[in-house]
Amino acid sequence: MTILEAADIIIRDLTESDTSAILDIYQQGINTGHATFQEYAPSWDEWDQSHLKMPRLGAIADDELAGWAALSPTSSRCVYAGVAEESVYVGTRFSGLGVGRKLLQAIINASEEAGVWTLTAGIFPENVASLKLHEAAGFKILGRRERIGKMTFGPLAGQWRDVFLLERRSEAPQFT
Repeated sequence: MTILEAADIIIRDLTESDTSAILDIYQQGINTGHATFQEYAPSWDEWDQSHLKMPRLGAIADDELAGWAALSPTSSRCVYAGVAEESVYVGTRFSGLGVGRKLLQAIINASEEAGVWTLTAGIFPENVASLKLHEAAGFKILGRRERIGKMTFGPLAGQWRDVFLLERRSEAPQFT
Protein backbone atom coordinates (compact mmCIF):
# COMPACT_ATOMS: atom_id res chain seq x y z
CA MET A 1 0.00 0.00 0.00
CA THR A 2 1.20 3.46 -0.79
CA ILE A 3 1.18 6.24 1.77
CA LEU A 4 -2.31 7.70 1.82
CA GLU A 5 -3.05 11.37 1.49
CA ALA A 6 -6.35 12.72 2.79
CA ALA A 7 -7.38 13.29 -0.83
CA ASP A 8 -6.86 9.57 -1.52
CA ILE A 9 -9.65 8.63 0.91
CA ILE A 10 -13.11 8.73 -0.65
CA ILE A 11 -16.17 8.82 1.59
CA ARG A 12 -19.36 7.31 0.17
CA ASP A 13 -22.60 5.74 1.34
CA LEU A 14 -22.31 2.10 2.36
CA THR A 15 -24.08 -0.41 0.16
CA GLU A 16 -25.22 -3.97 0.61
CA SER A 17 -22.11 -5.11 -1.25
CA ASP A 18 -20.04 -3.78 1.69
CA THR A 19 -21.64 -6.21 4.16
CA SER A 20 -18.71 -8.61 4.48
CA ALA A 21 -16.10 -5.84 4.75
CA ILE A 22 -18.17 -3.94 7.36
CA LEU A 23 -18.37 -6.99 9.61
CA ASP A 24 -14.70 -7.86 9.03
CA ILE A 25 -13.58 -4.35 10.01
CA TYR A 26 -15.87 -4.50 13.05
CA GLN A 27 -14.29 -7.81 14.11
CA GLN A 28 -10.81 -6.28 13.68
CA GLY A 29 -11.84 -3.55 16.12
CA ILE A 30 -13.29 -6.10 18.50
CA ASN A 31 -10.04 -8.08 18.39
CA THR A 32 -8.14 -5.08 19.83
CA GLY A 33 -10.04 -5.53 23.10
CA HIS A 34 -10.48 -1.75 23.32
CA ALA A 35 -13.38 -1.05 20.95
CA THR A 36 -16.47 -2.69 22.44
CA PHE A 37 -17.72 -5.17 25.00
CA GLN A 38 -19.08 -7.27 22.12
CA GLU A 39 -17.04 -10.44 21.58
CA TYR A 40 -17.99 -11.18 17.98
CA ALA A 41 -19.26 -9.16 15.06
CA PRO A 42 -23.01 -9.71 14.80
CA SER A 43 -24.83 -11.12 11.83
CA TRP A 44 -25.60 -8.64 9.08
CA ASP A 45 -29.28 -8.58 10.09
CA GLU A 46 -28.38 -7.72 13.70
CA TRP A 47 -25.94 -5.00 12.59
CA ASP A 48 -28.45 -3.60 10.11
CA GLN A 49 -31.29 -3.47 12.66
CA SER A 50 -29.16 -1.85 15.36
CA HIS A 51 -28.06 1.10 13.19
CA LEU A 52 -30.04 3.94 11.67
CA LYS A 53 -30.57 3.48 7.94
CA MET A 54 -28.89 6.80 7.15
CA PRO A 55 -26.23 7.98 7.36
CA ARG A 56 -24.01 4.95 6.90
CA LEU A 57 -20.67 5.91 5.44
CA GLY A 58 -17.65 4.05 4.16
CA ALA A 59 -14.11 5.20 3.50
CA ILE A 60 -12.54 3.83 0.35
CA ALA A 61 -8.74 3.69 0.13
CA ASP A 62 -6.65 1.63 -2.23
CA ASP A 63 -9.90 0.44 -3.85
CA GLU A 64 -11.21 -1.23 -0.70
CA LEU A 65 -13.38 -0.40 2.28
CA ALA A 66 -10.91 1.00 4.81
CA GLY A 67 -13.45 1.89 7.48
CA TRP A 68 -17.05 2.75 8.21
CA ALA A 69 -19.16 5.06 10.32
CA ALA A 70 -22.79 4.65 11.33
CA LEU A 71 -25.28 5.89 13.90
CA SER A 72 -27.37 3.98 16.42
CA PRO A 73 -30.44 5.35 18.13
CA THR A 74 -30.00 6.17 21.81
CA SER A 75 -33.69 5.71 22.58
CA SER A 76 -36.91 4.69 20.87
CA ARG A 77 -38.67 7.70 22.43
CA CYS A 78 -39.47 10.35 19.82
CA VAL A 79 -38.07 13.19 21.96
CA TYR A 80 -34.60 11.73 21.41
CA ALA A 81 -34.85 11.62 17.60
CA GLY A 82 -32.06 14.20 17.34
CA VAL A 83 -29.65 12.18 19.47
CA ALA A 84 -27.59 9.25 18.21
CA GLU A 85 -24.56 7.21 19.18
CA GLU A 86 -21.86 7.22 16.54
CA SER A 87 -19.50 4.39 15.71
CA VAL A 88 -16.36 4.70 13.64
CA TYR A 89 -14.29 1.62 12.82
CA VAL A 90 -11.12 1.56 10.73
CA GLY A 91 -9.52 -1.57 9.32
CA THR A 92 -6.24 -2.50 11.00
CA ARG A 93 -4.31 -2.04 7.76
CA PHE A 94 -5.48 1.58 7.52
CA SER A 95 -4.98 2.61 11.14
CA GLY A 96 -3.16 5.89 11.68
CA LEU A 97 -3.64 7.13 8.10
CA GLY A 98 -6.40 9.69 8.65
CA VAL A 99 -9.29 7.40 7.69
CA GLY A 100 -10.97 7.74 11.09
CA ARG A 101 -10.67 11.53 11.03
CA LYS A 102 -12.33 11.76 7.61
CA LEU A 103 -15.07 9.32 8.57
CA LEU A 104 -15.83 11.07 11.85
CA GLN A 105 -16.09 14.48 10.19
CA ALA A 106 -18.27 13.03 7.43
CA ILE A 107 -20.67 11.34 9.87
CA ILE A 108 -20.90 14.58 11.88
CA ASN A 109 -21.81 16.52 8.72
CA ALA A 110 -24.26 13.87 7.53
CA SER A 111 -25.90 13.58 10.95
CA GLU A 112 -26.49 17.33 11.08
CA GLU A 113 -28.06 17.21 7.61
CA ALA A 114 -30.32 14.42 8.89
CA GLY A 115 -31.48 16.52 11.87
CA VAL A 116 -29.28 14.91 14.52
CA TRP A 117 -27.85 17.61 16.77
CA THR A 118 -26.28 15.49 19.51
CA LEU A 119 -23.82 12.66 18.95
CA THR A 120 -22.61 10.46 21.77
CA ALA A 121 -19.81 7.92 21.99
CA GLY A 122 -18.61 5.46 24.60
CA ILE A 123 -14.85 4.90 24.56
CA PHE A 124 -12.59 2.78 26.74
CA PRO A 125 -9.94 4.91 28.52
CA GLU A 126 -7.22 2.72 26.99
CA ASN A 127 -8.31 3.71 23.47
CA VAL A 128 -6.28 6.92 23.56
CA ALA A 129 -6.24 7.39 19.77
CA SER A 130 -10.04 7.33 19.59
CA LEU A 131 -10.35 9.72 22.54
CA LYS A 132 -7.98 12.20 20.86
CA LEU A 133 -9.79 11.84 17.53
CA HIS A 134 -13.15 12.58 19.11
CA GLU A 135 -11.90 15.49 21.19
CA ALA A 136 -10.32 17.03 18.07
CA ALA A 137 -13.75 16.78 16.38
CA GLY A 138 -15.45 18.73 19.18
CA PHE A 139 -16.58 15.90 21.45
CA LYS A 140 -16.39 16.58 25.18
CA ILE A 141 -15.93 13.98 27.88
CA LEU A 142 -19.04 14.13 30.05
CA GLY A 143 -17.80 11.60 32.55
CA ARG A 144 -16.31 8.25 33.29
CA ARG A 145 -18.70 5.36 33.80
CA GLU A 146 -16.76 3.22 36.25
CA ARG A 147 -16.93 -0.56 36.07
CA ILE A 148 -19.84 -0.32 33.66
CA GLY A 149 -19.29 -3.73 32.04
CA LYS A 150 -17.28 -6.91 32.43
CA MET A 151 -15.12 -8.14 29.55
CA THR A 152 -15.93 -11.66 28.43
CA PHE A 153 -13.01 -12.21 26.05
CA GLY A 154 -9.37 -11.43 25.33
CA PRO A 155 -6.58 -10.61 27.75
CA LEU A 156 -8.94 -8.50 29.89
CA ALA A 157 -11.60 -11.24 30.20
CA GLY A 158 -13.22 -11.16 33.62
CA GLN A 159 -12.17 -7.55 34.31
CA TRP A 160 -14.63 -4.74 34.88
CA ARG A 161 -14.05 -1.89 32.44
CA ASP A 162 -14.61 1.83 32.60
CA VAL A 163 -15.99 3.76 29.64
CA PHE A 164 -15.77 7.48 28.97
CA LEU A 165 -19.05 9.01 27.82
CA LEU A 166 -18.50 11.66 25.15
CA GLU A 167 -20.89 14.08 23.51
CA ARG A 168 -20.82 16.52 20.64
CA ARG A 169 -23.57 19.11 20.36
CA SER A 170 -24.37 20.89 17.13
CA GLU A 171 -26.53 23.94 16.91
CA ALA A 172 -30.05 22.91 17.84
CA PRO A 173 -32.41 22.75 14.88
CA GLN A 174 -34.98 25.50 14.46
CA PHE A 175 -38.46 24.00 14.60
CA THR A 176 -41.37 25.86 13.05
